[in-house]
Parts: sequence; C-alpha cells; structure tokens
Amino acid sequence: MLYSYAMDKKLIDESKKYLMNTYNRAPIVLRKGRGMKVWDSTGKEYLDFVGGVAVNCLGHCHPKVVIALQKQAQRLIHVSNLYHIEPQIRLGKLLVENSFADRVFFCNSGAEAIEAAIKLARKYAKENVAPNKYEIITAQGSFHGRTLAALSATGQEKFHKGFEPLVPGFRYVPFNDADAVRKAITAETCAIMLEPIQGEGGVRAPSDNYLKEVRRICDENRLLLVLDEVQTGMGRTGKLFAYEHFGIQPDIMALAKGLGGGVPIGALLAREHVAASFQPGSHASTFGGNPLACASAIATVETLLEDGFMLDHCRRIGQYFKDCLEKLKKDYSSYIIEVRGAGLMLGMEMTKAGDPIVESCARTGILINCTSGNVLRFTPPLIVTEKEIDHLIDALEEILGR
Repeated sequence: MLYSYAMDKKLIDESKKYLMNTYNRAPIVLRKGRGMKVWDSTGKEYLDFVGGVAVNCLGHCHPKVVIALQKQAQRLIHVSNLYHIEPQIRLGKLLVENSFADRVFFCNSGAEAIEAAIKLARKYAKENVAPNKYEIITAQGSFHGRTLAALSATGQEKFHKGFEPLVPGFRYVPFNDADAVRKAITAETCAIMLEPIQGEGGVRAPSDNYLKEVRRICDENRLLLVLDEVQTGMGRTGKLFAYEHFGIQPDIMALAKGLGGGVPIGALLAREHVAASFQPGSHASTFGGNPLACASAIATVETLLEDGFMLDHCRRIGQYFKDCLEKLKKDYSSYIIEVRGAGLMLGMEMTKAGDPIVESCARTGILINCTSGNVLRFTPPLIVTEKEIDHLIDALEEILGR
C-alpha cells in the first residue's frame, strides 16, 4: 500500500467486509481532529486541506461548536416538527436576516435541500404561472446530489449510468453560456438551477456577467432562479453566500455542507411569495431542523459573522493561496493547466491524473482531494494560515519536481 497503516489494518479489513463499497477510501482511519489537523489511529498527523469536502469551515472540533453541541445534548436532542423548536427558530432568523430569503425549510443534507428546491420550484410554477410548468434547466458539469431527482438534475453522464430511467424534466446546457440558457427555454420550463461555482465539475467559476444575465432571463420569462450553494455557501468563497459576488439574488437557494460546522444539516431558503407554495403536507423531514444540528449551525453561523473577521480572513488568505498556486503553475507549466476558484474553494487543473499527487501528499502528511479526474481541489477550513499553505506548496513543489 502507499500508506503506513499497520495499526489500522484490522479496522480497514472490517470496513471492507461490512460496509458497501461506495467510496474509493484511502487506507487511513482518522481518529481525532483539532483546527486544521487530523490524526489517524497510528498517531500520524495530517494537515487537512479537504475539510470534509467544504464541511469543516471552522476547522475540526471548533470550541464554540463543541460547547453548543454539549449544552444542547444535555437539554434536548430530538423532537418532532409537529412542535416549534427553539434552536430551529433561532437558526432560521439568522439565515433570513443575513440573506435574500424570507423563509427557511430545514433538512439533513445538500441532496435533500436540492430535492426540496425542485419540488418548490415545480409547485410554485404550477400554482402561479401555468399548470404545465415542471422543467428545470441545469448546466453541463453540474453536480446536485445523489438522490434520484438530484442525480437527474446533475449534468454529468457518468453519474447517471446504471440508474436510468432518470426523473424527467431536466435540460442541460453548457455552463457559463447565457445564450444557451435562453435557447433551451420551452413552454414547460419553470426554473433555472445553477451552482455559482461548479464544485464536483472541476471548480469552474463563471464570467462576471453570467449570473446577472441568467437572472435577467428568469425575470423576462417568469422563471425561478435556483442557486445550489451547498458547497459555495457559508463563507467558502469569502462572502457568506457566493451569489453576493455577482450582484444578484436568487429566488430559491440550497445550503448544507459548511452550515453545521461538521454536523449534518441542510436548508432551503426562498423568497416569501415562492415559499408560500409550501403549506402543511407539501413537504417534510423527520430529522430536518433537529435541535442538535441547529445548535451546531447557530454556533457556526454566528462565528462566521463575528465582526466579519472570518470572511475577511477567507478573502485575504484565499487570494494568498491562489497566488501561490499561480506561481506554482508558472514554474510547472508542463503539469498545470489552470488555477481557478474563489476564496478557499480552489482548483488546479493538471495535464495528468490527480490521484497520484493526492497519494503523495498523504504520504507527506497533507490531505488534498481530486475531482473530475485531473483537478486538485482545495477546500480547507477557513482558519487556514499562510504557514500551512506554504507547507502544502512546498510539498507540491517537491512532488512535481520529481
């Protein structure tokens, strides 16, 4: 194996025996985390530039998140949404007061938030525009989740294989092409759903005017604009939400990943007149807005918003990180095609497969990720420092130099 994991072998063997083989797992068993660091069961230390894939926005086991969970676990872990839930109300208020939205629905994951967004968009359009409205335009290269409707919305054929027939009602157009969006509209179209920056599609950011033009197209055609901010939201790009970079507001937005600071939670945000299409019985989630998850999310959001420090740091350190990667590109132009992204959601497209570099980094004690086969993706906690970035850059220089 590429890793030293003598103490892990029994656990890894049991993992292979008892768990479904749905992940290409590295032979590492992570046991503990603090801030930017994680440790495996052999005691080996790693710098984590994956961050649970943009989940651990405050780092591992942030004290405010841990204390919030401890206090809430002693008070109330779960009750049904048949009753009002105080942490859920507080979190809803926080999100509404710091976004475009007027209403929030809570669920458990990004895929669930996307499913809710699809249902809300269809129901609103049928009730308020025309009964034949159901179709949603999405982008090629997009990724919206693994449930069947979210998978059908995803504009990547490799994720569709084996799960056909897909849920009908989705049309795919090239990303960053507003003219293609306009041409794809039919009498059945009810919404356009996009990631402000494509994550699994290779960390692809649009041109400055793209989302503004799509917003204009939606307004002209009585369509809803749905933004999938599952990966880009919660400060990841240097703003609380990525749409803020583009001078527009959506009608519906899906959140998850970083929202709970490591605890599973998703959210659907919407404008008042759109949210009104969800009434009792329209949609539900047993664990959605669970008190424990909401307590963790409150601590996370409040920490992100404190005096703007975390977001300012993300913008500054993200630019430093990007500049370092651009220098690396200049020095190793035969290996590196492009550096792209915003804040601390960065990608570096390679001329060759990225997995060997991921494996080499892990051997040196640094965790990174590869998406789309040849794009190294960096989504570290927002607390990452210049020194930690320098350590990664040094490791990449040494690996590329070999």
